[in-house]
Amino acid sequence: MNISGVIGFVLALGFIIWGIMNGGEISNFIDPPSIAIVVGGTVGALVFTYPLSVLKNTGKMLKIAFFPTKYDPERYITEMVEHCKTARMKGILALEESANACTDPFMKSALMLIVDANDSDKIKSMLDDSIDFMCERHENNYALWVKGSAVAPAMGMVGTLVGLINMLASMDVTSSDSAASLGASMSTALVTTFYGCIIAHVICGPIGNLCKYNHNQEILCLQIIEEGTLAITAGANPRYVEEKLRMMLPANVKSKKPKGSSAAASE
Repeated sequence: MNISGVIGFVLALGFIIWGIMNGGEISNFIDPPSIAIVVGGTVGALVFTYPLSVLKNTGKMLKIAFFPTKYDPERYITEMVEHCKTARMKGILALEESANACTDPFMKSALMLIVDANDSDKIKSMLDDSIDFMCERHENNYALWVKGSAVAPAMGMVGTLVGLINMLASMDVTSSDSAASLGASMSTALVTTFYGCIIAHVICGPIGNLCKYNHNQEILCLQIIEEGTLAITAGANPRYVEEKLRMMLPANVKSKKPKGSSAAASE
């Protein structure tokens, strides 16, 4: 579970609710028509914007945000270095057995491209295309949440305008009862903007960012596989392959490299 994400979500809602109850009543912020305008309008706009193939992945994106797949670049580097050592000591064809033992489908496909004696340009082109297509699919999925974070405040403003228009249309300046109800009517009009901000900045925006972060972690691992595959095709030394792949990691991760972890190259 994404513990930090859950804690952040609970803290955000908790402090908002505490602030509301500390200065007023929670009932002041419950208005069914406003909820209908903001939630219904946001959902309707997203349904209108995206096809069913994207909308049906909403639950999957929620799972990725709160229960993300753990990607370990260090493990991928270690595996690619081992495959490089296998290719140098036993030959390219020995990678077929290694490929069949791979649990990662992208790594398996990359190694099989080497076994099938494809040249480096063709391998790079095929792997780049695979990564690009995956990026497009993922971007469509988490873009829905990013779009929701933009639509929700707009729907909040629509609700506010609806409330203000109705308030002004029914207001009678000659009636004391109408003037007394002005404050209550104004609060009802403004609560829709409140709903829009909550949906945008506490729900949709963070979920979209969490999905994008998980996507970036996966892309890093795929790029490690691609660079390692191209290095194996070129017959590179395993020590060089490890150092090359470790250059792709963030500086704070590279600094944690344990002593003696470099692959021993067999010439």
